Formats: sequence, structure tokens, C-alpha cells
Amino acid sequence: MTTPSTTRNRPDAGGTLASVQSLLATVVIAVFVITFVVQAFQIPSESMENTLLIGDYLLVDKLCYGRGVGHFLIPYRQVHRGDIVVFHYPVNPAQHFVKRVIGVPGDRIRMVRKQVFVNGTPLKEPYVRYFRNEPNLFRDNFPRLDVLDPGINADWWLHMPKLVEDGQLIVPEGHYFVMGDNRDDSSDSRYWGFVPRENIIGRPLLIYWSIRAPDNDLPASPTLGDKLYHFAYAVTHLLQMTRWNRTLHRIS
Repeated sequence: MTTPSTTRNRPDAGGTLASVQSLLATVVIAVFVITFVVQAFQIPSESMENTLLIGDYLLVDKLCYGRGVGHFLIPYRQVHRGDIVVFHYPVNPAQHFVKRVIGVPGDRIRMVRKQVFVNGTPLKEPYVRYFRNEPNLFRDNFPRLDVLDPGINADWWLHMPKLVEDGQLIVPEGHYFVMGDNRDDSSDSRYWGFVPRENIIGRPLLIYWSIRAPDNDLPASPTLGDKLYHFAYAVTHLLQMTRWNRTLHRIS
């Protein structure tokens, strides 16, 4: 009596192996892209309004400045004045910030009544937003060594005088002076100092999605029921809450 071939009773080993290899290749490519090419980033604060809004979700180009493998494989560009950059917050590198580069190494920075001067020339900034009418001696006139703002980092306050000459702050080699476009409400280089070159992650490419806050904000001390209701509201009103005019908007 002949027995049936065992190969007829088991799955196609070659097809399974090919599927596993395809899955692994997809995972490797995805990990490579996330690690070296692009990174998703969510705008957490109002500091870049109206250029970037809370609820904007960005794709950040990590290769443009030669970060990761980009430095060795493809030409990269220098960080330019006016670039919007995502970086590790120097005071707490676990946090990611997004700001605009105002000063590059060697620049002399000064602010007089909200007007920024770079190397003695007033900077044209059509992207800047102001909403406070009352003057602030430190925020609107920088650097000020005779005025102590409560929001300033203590280490920066002690270090800043060493870099001030003729009322101008000199940007050292390998560092950048950054500010938020929302000048009246931005924690930036005025308050905690320069961004080292190695802290810069990349440059935002586009807003791949943008969503406004729900109309029914959570209370100060939300219960589990409040959170569930808030989540359910967001899911069922997703189309209405999406800012379609900002979704897939390229950042220049």
C-alpha cells in the first residue's frame, strides 16, 4: 500500500518564506525611514502661530542638514537664517521644540522695541505675530542685562553677559539663535540660549494633517467619563474638526 506524499499535506514552505521575507523587508524599510529620513512631529504650543498651529502634524526631513546617514550618502545644506527647524530642547533634550532660525554662527543679534536687527540691519519678518500691546523690557528689547525676566533660565542669565558686545548678542560657532513667530508668547533663545548644531533634528516638510481642538474642552480635573466622552466626540466629529485647508500643506 502506497502512502500519500507528505509534501501534499503541508503548506507551501516557499510561499510562507517569501511572505516572511517581504514582511521583514517592509519593517526594515519602515524603521530606516523613521530613523533616518522623516519623523512625525505634533505642534504642542502657540509659539509658532500663525505659521504653525496647535493640532498641526508635521513630517520632518531629517536628511536635509546631513543628520544620520545623510551626511555620508548625499549632499546636505547648511542651516540658513529663516529656516524653521525641529530640535532637541537644550535644557531638556528629551523634549522636541520647533522654532525659526534668526541668527547663525557669527551673527550679532539685537532687538529694539520688537524689531530684530541682525548685524546692524533690521530683519524683514512678514511671518511674525504680535498680540500684546503692553511693552516688555526684556522680551521686546534684547539682550537686556539690567532686566531679569522670571521666565529666563538661570544658567543662560549667568552665561549671556559673556557673549554681549556693544549691546549685541554674538552667536558662537556651531550654535544658532532661534525664536518663535509668535514673539509675544514664545519660550526661545531669549530665555534659554542657543541651539547647538548637533541638537537640530531637521526641517519640517509639510503638514500631513491638521485638526482643531474640540468645542467641548476637558475640565481641569477630568473624570474617566469626561475622557471617554471627549474621545468619542473627537472620533465622531473627525471630519468636521480636520482643518482641510492646512492638511497636506507644504511648509516653506
